[in-house]
Amino acid sequence: MKELIEYIAKALVDNPSQVQVTAVEGATSVILELSVAQEDMGRIIGRSGRVANAMRTLLRVVATKQGKRVTLEIV
Repeated sequence: MKELIEYIAKALVDNPSQVQVTAVEGATSVILELSVAQEDMGRIIGRSGRVANAMRTLLRVVATKQGKRVTLEIV
């Protein structure tokens, strides 16, 4: 899951070297924290949050197959 978000984020931003994804795992849930360069925040969030919501939807599908819950936080 972490690799999926990292791959998508690096494809969207102008400065892929600044993309960092950290995972905080619990028993049944995972929190993924995505941080990018300040000038790339708009590309990650998208208009009205559409890109961020699409990434969260993809994560939800992958997590459901693994029997976990995932939360994506953009830092």
